[in-house]
Amino acid sequence: MKDNQRQTEILAVLKTVDDPELPSVSVFDLGMVHDVVVLQSRVFISMVPTFAGCPALEIIEANVQKAVDAVDWVKECQVEFSFKHNWSTDSITAVGRENLKKHGISPPPKNYHPGEEWTVDCPYCGSDYTSMDNVFGPTACRSILYCGSCKNPFEAMKPVIKQSIIQN
Repeated sequence: MKDNQRQTEILAVLKTVDDPELPSVSVFDLGMVHDVVVLQSRVFISMVPTFAGCPALEIIEANVQKAVDAVDWVKECQVEFSFKHNWSTDSITAVGRENLKKHGISPPPKNYHPGEEWTVDCPYCGSDYTSMDNVFGPTACRSILYCGSCKNPFEAMKPVIKQSIIQN
């Protein structure tokens, strides 16, 4: 098997490793996988954390390591989180956005620009008749909202954009 075929196999495995705080949403679909390099039977995976202080990084690393180590041809796997690259919510795949809704979390708006007003659609009924109950949710990346249409509380992922240097 060639290295590019092996890389494809590893990417398929990464699509099965869920974020521990978001069951049913893989680390791949959250856009956390930055690079996968395969050299014969050695695999090097570079990942980008959604937040630098995410308490689940060690768990994610261990889960990725375990899943890749289970591939029969893998003899060595190294997983590292890189802080050289910024994660943004635009990195979430279409599958990830749908799986967030299935988990009761409204995905962040696409192509959000700071300062723009944004609406959050209810993940249960799709209505935009929603209000923010608390900007602080159960994790740093989520807020708590309420749907005025179906009367369900829900969570929404906050938009995180790629940072650029602002010059005066």
